[in-house]
Amino acid sequence: MTNSTDTQQKKGGFKKFLFITILVILAIGASITYYKYYFVFGEGVKSGYLNYAVKKGNVFKTYEGKLIQEGFGQMKAGGVASNQFEFSIEDDTVFKQLESNSGKYFDLHYKEYHGALPWRGNTVYIVDKVISMK
Repeated sequence: MTNSTDTQQKKGGFKKFLFITILVILAIGASITYYKYYFVFGEGVKSGYLNYAVKKGNVFKTYEGKLIQEGFGQMKAGGVASNQFEFSIEDDTVFKQLESNSGKYFDLHYKEYHGALPWRGNTVYIVDKVISMK
């Protein structure tokens, strides 16, 4: 009689251990996913001339843009390169403002993430508002 009780307690103990282990693994996975894709690593302002703002993508249509910053980039073999800031845009109104004013000088506020999500854009830089336009 005590033998079957011990067996039931061992099975119950293993189920509890397995349940806790699965919960810990899920919690660690959720934490890593949050840190990689949703934690704002940095934010700031970039200024420059808007080269383009486009909507593109095969499955997820996202808004992408490129800002040409004043100054010189790293020297390449035989020439000078400009500083370019490639970014994604989540908000339709921000995209429409950029799209209709290509070539103008912008101050753009952005957020930087550790990883890119396909439905958020192709880059880790997400422009969320236009601070000024000249």
